[in-house]
Amino acid sequence: MQVAAEPINEVILASEVKWEQLNPARGDKSPKAGTLWGDRKSAVPTGFLAKFADGFSSPPHTHNITYRAVVISGGIHNDDPNAAAMWMPAGSFWTQPKGEVHITAAKGNTNVALVEIDKGPYLVLPTEKAFDSGERPINVDASNIVWVDPPGMPAAYNGPKVAYLWGNRQEGESNGTFLRLPAGFAGKIECDGSTFRAVVIKGQPRYQVSETEVKALEPGSYFSSKGTSTHPVSSIVGEESVIYIRTNGRYDVTQN
Repeated sequence: MQVAAEPINEVILASEVKWEQLNPARGDKSPKAGTLWGDRKSAVPTGFLAKFADGFSSPPHTHNITYRAVVISGGIHNDDPNAAAMWMPAGSFWTQPKGEVHITAAKGNTNVALVEIDKGPYLVLPTEKAFDSGERPINVDASNIVWVDPPGMPAAYNGPKVAYLWGNRQEGESNGTFLRLPAGFAGKIECDGSTFRAVVIKGQPRYQVSETEVKALEPGSYFSSKGTSTHPVSSIVGEESVIYIRTNGRYDVTQN
């Protein structure tokens, strides 16, 4: 009988993220990038933080691959070069199809987004490289996110809520969701997927690393695991938490 491998858990605080230029060809005008998992220069799934200066606006460009993104702080505009500005606040979600010409702009003292790709490399290309992939972009303002009760939990006004963003929550299928934990929540996230990745979008949830160690996770912090896993998390009194979760299975939320 083969014994299942022990889960491998990892916690990276936002303060521990290492930053580099997202597009070195633009020099000091480039946004910053901080990798959370994978390698955007290689053919692997990758998640990284992108940091934009206040007033940043990219030239029209395109990409070789489709990406998804979540605003963590500030205001981000991502659309056709001729579109009116739509400043998406923290907790907003968008997708950028490969081959489509667009611009990205930022407004705010601190502008950070989570960017996620299924397979690299992630390249910034000139407009003459544009093509129609058949995909269309999605821009969802935080105020339009639809929250529902997690499967298997009783309906509760002040209980945990989930928002389905993309993919299929069936076994073996990749999917992305928001999980909102109410202020004062204490419990666990249990996942049966082979891969679990979570990035804090809002609040300062606590993560129980061991019996004696608890880490405070500011927005942009990341925790993950491989194999069936349990993640003890809590929200501080007076402030809810929102976490973006990507997995290839199902997860359940239980409250202590």
